[in-house]
Amino acid sequence: MRSQPLRLLAATLLAALTATSLHAAAAAADYERVLNGTFDSGSPDPWWSGAGVTNRVTGGELCAAVTGGTANPWDALIGQNGVPFENGQSYTFSFDAHATTAQPVTAAAGESVSPYRGIASQQFTLSPDKQRFSFTFTSTLDFPDAGNGQVAFQLGGQPSDNTICVDNVSLVGGVKPPGGVNPNPAKKVQVDLVAYVPGLPKRATLVSTATTPQPWTLKNSAGTAVATGQSTPKGADATSGDSVHLIDFSSFDTAGTGYTLSVGEDSSFPFDISADAIKRLRYDSLAFFYHQRSGTPIEARYVGDEYARPAGHVNVAPNQGDDNVPCRADLACGYTLDVRGGWYDAGDHGKYVVNGGISAWQLLNSYERATRVGDASAFRDGTLAIPEKSNGVPDLLDEARWEVDFLLKMQAPDGMAHHKIHDANWTALPTRPELDDQPRRLSATSTAATLNLAAVAAQASRLWKGIDATYSATLLTAARKAYAAAKANPAKLADPNDGTGGGAYSDDTVSDEFYWAASELFATTGESAYRTDVTASPHYKAASLSRAGFHWGGTAPLGDITLALAPNGLPAADVTAIKAAFATVADQHLTAMAGMGYAAPYDNSTAGYVWGSNSSVLNNAQVLALAHDFTGAAKYREGVFEALHYILGRNPLSTSYVAGYGDQAMRNAHHRFWANQNDPTLPIAPPGSLSGGPNSALQDPVAQRLLVGCPQQKCWVDDIGAYSVNEVAVNWNSALAWVSGWAAEKSGTSTPKPDCEVGFTAGRWPDGLSAQVKITNTGKTAWTSWKLGFALPGTQKVTAGWSATWSQTGRDVTAASMPWNGRVEPGKTVHIGFNGSGTGADPAAFTINGKACKIA
Repeated sequence: MRSQPLRLLAATLLAALTATSLHAAAAAADYERVLNGTFDSGSPDPWWSGAGVTNRVTGGELCAAVTGGTANPWDALIGQNGVPFENGQSYTFSFDAHATTAQPVTAAAGESVSPYRGIASQQFTLSPDKQRFSFTFTSTLDFPDAGNGQVAFQLGGQPSDNTICVDNVSLVGGVKPPGGVNPNPAKKVQVDLVAYVPGLPKRATLVSTATTPQPWTLKNSAGTAVATGQSTPKGADATSGDSVHLIDFSSFDTAGTGYTLSVGEDSSFPFDISADAIKRLRYDSLAFFYHQRSGTPIEARYVGDEYARPAGHVNVAPNQGDDNVPCRADLACGYTLDVRGGWYDAGDHGKYVVNGGISAWQLLNSYERATRVGDASAFRDGTLAIPEKSNGVPDLLDEARWEVDFLLKMQAPDGMAHHKIHDANWTALPTRPELDDQPRRLSATSTAATLNLAAVAAQASRLWKGIDATYSATLLTAARKAYAAAKANPAKLADPNDGTGGGAYSDDTVSDEFYWAASELFATTGESAYRTDVTASPHYKAASLSRAGFHWGGTAPLGDITLALAPNGLPAADVTAIKAAFATVADQHLTAMAGMGYAAPYDNSTAGYVWGSNSSVLNNAQVLALAHDFTGAAKYREGVFEALHYILGRNPLSTSYVAGYGDQAMRNAHHRFWANQNDPTLPIAPPGSLSGGPNSALQDPVAQRLLVGCPQQKCWVDDIGAYSVNEVAVNWNSALAWVSGWAAEKSGTSTPKPDCEVGFTAGRWPDGLSAQVKITNTGKTAWTSWKLGFALPGTQKVTAGWSATWSQTGRDVTAASMPWNGRVEPGKTVHIGFNGSGTGADPAAFTINGKACKIA
């Protein structure tokens, strides 16, 4: 996780206009266009560094350690992307700078992507003494906020290593005020864009400054009113910045599709009343992990043509492979490791033990919880579209094993685990995994990573004991060795500055990981030494469980969950106390949610909405779910579904944060392969992928430029460059998978399906198709009208159709009956068809009036 800006100003800037040849334009307003030019925060973001350059903030300056021996000034760069420029407007570029050894440096402005057009550049000679430099120019190009404009310092072309420091970097000019963009259009009636489950509360939010109740109407897909009521004014909602009313339409419980909720002229996005979508999400959220697999081909038969790709990071050029990876040069560990496999962590190609650990644990815990208090049949062999689906092992365990085996490979000979493995430098957007040419390097071992390995290996050993005794024993041996190594090295912390080419994932407190690992080992072995470590921990009996929840850097509650679920030798009173703590925290969430305009189990009282806030919502929903498991209280079950409603669209942005779910769903995740926004030949994020969600700290250039002044819950944009709000990550999808799997189990039976059959036959050419569709009523009751629904994979678009009213939104296609063919008697067939453009596979599923059909 944690990408950096990508494409760099190149040699074209050498020919750019220089300051001496420019005449200042008329004076512009003093709008500052550079972000974090003073480095007072201690972070270099959003400044990036190119190959051979390492950035660090030291003494309030950004200091770049530059490797010598490069040929050209632009061979070593630091810079900032997304800088706005206006053609014909004047700008002044100024900065303080000094160098350990005197050398020339070029300050430049221009385009960050091909063809790398230059706007202006000027060379200055730096000395060991700090000096102020400045030049003024007129822009010859237009770039919007968060566009392709860039400022950079060219530091290369020198024979020897050097360190160059800059401070108080400023670019002032232009006439358009920064920010002020609203990239997230929202409805005034906010609903779950996907579905409400029959038998559960159904609530929506109305954005209105009215102080009196407002009449609302629920309409079915035909536009007929089926329920009415009055809203409840709630007033100002600080977290969203909205003035809101609550709408409760729980009394209406008729299953169906295409419902809308309206107040006056304002109408919601359509939604269903059905359990089908959440049952589908249970598997789509798990499919994410197959997509993220490293070291193996992702096959079209499991994901479709548009998401298929060759294996990444194997020894096939230009990859340098993960089978013989050395440590970073400064570590000199004296060995290499074969670390093929595992999941790519997020939008980059790094693989991180501390994040992979909680992700694998959450999938394994979902299975273990189902075996103890739920229904594990939903994860049986054959339920997921993965290569292992017919090996006799539950598919959820198969997918988790792909990461567990990688964690084992990250164990060093002394028992410690390396913190991470990733590229030596950040790669560009997009970069397909098989085309990544960067060297791969192991970071140092760490106590946190070692305890993650110990915890997950012990947990997995417990679950595989009755499936594969040999593998179970191997896992337990690795877990014991890791735990002993961590106790011998209790404070070996990851370097917080190790952020070049991959995220740092630093963690300066590991008592929680010790508790978690000891809990897993005790639950697996029952041995007294592990029990002593568990009961002596300051985290024992859920002492650390709070509304803040758990995450990769705060894992003590994972130990609590295991101790509450897995049989062990702890006193019954202690286990009861752990379970009671979950109910206590769940009650705190419900109390807070009752006062929210957009109910979500999230505590923003300390840090606002943080990076990955959606995963925090879902991890807290797991706490609510377990409270329901432990107590049976319906209120906790309802709280889980409220959290899902927030994730799926009942939020102030009217956005489903899950790709493929809802009419306004996330598409442009920060990801190097699902990079359709940057390269139309590549796919968007696949269905079931979770966006990180609102981040009020605005920690990337796109967010900083587009979302200035945003209320906390509105600090999000669906943009591939907005990595601090719109990246994907394995630990976020593991939370979605756990919660959606639990919710699917608690949703009762699926909506009864009608008797219908659909046949689809297509003739194709390189950039189009002609499809014949046969719809048959195989039931016992005549249809008076019908609406066919399906999704077209790939880039396919309907261009013309016949015998139905055709429409398409994104991939979703509907064909509604005509007046003359709407009535279909049992056993009768209707023939319709369409012509289309683009390429892709046949639809995988069809519905008639929202109900699934058999495929002929």
